This record gives sequence, C-alpha cells and structure tokens, in this order.
Amino acid sequence: MYNRIRDLREDHDMNQTQVAKYLGMSQTGYSKYETGENDLPTSVLIKLSRLYNTSIDYLLNETDETSPYPRK
Repeated sequence: MYNRIRDLREDHDMNQTQVAKYLGMSQTGYSKYETGENDLPTSVLIKLSRLYNTSIDYLLNETDETSPYPRK
C-alpha cells in the first residue's frame, strides 16, 4: 500500500510537501505514511482517493482497478 501512494504521488508530478499541504499536515507526517511508519487514517485515505481520483481499495492494494466507485 505504501508504495502505491508514493507511486501515485510521483505519477501526478507532486512532491511530499504538496500532498502534505493538501492534507493539512507536515511533510514529515506525510512521509511517515509513505514509509509505513504510521498507518493511514480513514480521513486521509478519503482525501487521497479524491486527490488521485481512485478508489480506497486501490490505495489499500485490494484491487488493481484504478477507477473510483461512483460517489453519492
């Protein structure tokens, strides 16, 4: 899972500081998500899925399907 969020960030030509700012946190805090030092809270998973327009299942490495589910 942690490689997937790093790869998505890099695919979107973003750095950790930019993603951290979007999430409202420090770059160091975000870095700990990418390395697996800290688990991703649900609220962060939701924000990342919206940022990258993908499903939470994809972020969690439960599927290789990148398309998000229809939102309510």
